[in-house]
Amino acid sequence: MSRAVRVEGTGGPEVLRVVEVAAPHAGTEQVRVAVRAAGVNYYDTKVRNGSIPSEFPRGQGNEFAGVIDEIGADVVGLGSDLAVGDEVLGWTMAAAQAEHVVVPAKHVARKPAGLDWAIAGGLGLVANTAWRAVSALQIESGDTVLVTGVAGGVGLLGAQFALQAGALVVGTASESNHEFLRDLGIIPVSYGPGVSDRLRAAAPDGYTAALDTVGRAEIEHALSLGIRPQRINSVAYHPGADEFGISVVGGGKKSAEELARFAQAAADGAITLPILATYPLTAVRAAYERLERRHGLGKIVLTVP
Repeated sequence: MSRAVRVEGTGGPEVLRVVEVAAPHAGTEQVRVAVRAAGVNYYDTKVRNGSIPSEFPRGQGNEFAGVIDEIGADVVGLGSDLAVGDEVLGWTMAAAQAEHVVVPAKHVARKPAGLDWAIAGGLGLVANTAWRAVSALQIESGDTVLVTGVAGGVGLLGAQFALQAGALVVGTASESNHEFLRDLGIIPVSYGPGVSDRLRAAAPDGYTAALDTVGRAEIEHALSLGIRPQRINSVAYHPGADEFGISVVGGGKKSAEELARFAQAAADGAITLPILATYPLTAVRAAYERLERRHGLGKIVLTVP
């Protein structure tokens, strides 16, 4: 037997349960991973509250890190040299928050030896989403980019990818996170009344692009700053495509090669993803209660002993 998170139906964190399930086994071209860490993401909350239609009961979690403990048939035939005992990170759909996960071998990448388990387990989805969102904006040297909710996982990595492209980056965040953001090269601006004036003061020459991770009101702020709709991308408000003419590019086009690059960049310190908190798998409700308060720096991760 194995344990896994199950979502019983729409509602708050109270509908989450950790249940005993039959242990999964690797099939053809698959590997089984004993999970050590799994990311906690807003996507899961949107499924649970009914914003994204789904069938229940269902599993939860799309990213994980752990140790391969079973290899299925024909994995070697794929040209893979994966073996039992390898430390990996990878992705799945609605199954990562569990003691074991079975995925195609091509959905995992090796975990760099120096990369913390929690970072490895929480990196994949936010890095992929941030990379796609920034790429959609075609950021380059000379751009001044507004990132809303810059202290969250997608915002923080998106800001770093924009900095690496040569842009000046201004981000909205709680004041308690400002020192950390400045150390990364991000100009922080506090939320609240007067935010538009503070944003103008932070970039007197104006903004050329915006990455929104918060929602509709932040898109309106970006438009009021003179940013063209074509250069605003939101991962938080998809109706904005029709309502404002903005882009809404998020995650997708995942590959093991891309995931390996993100992991190595994190291990080398080229990108930074702080861990806000870790919770054991059995405390999944508490983890989502913390996530849904929407304040804090970095990523929340579930850990499996």
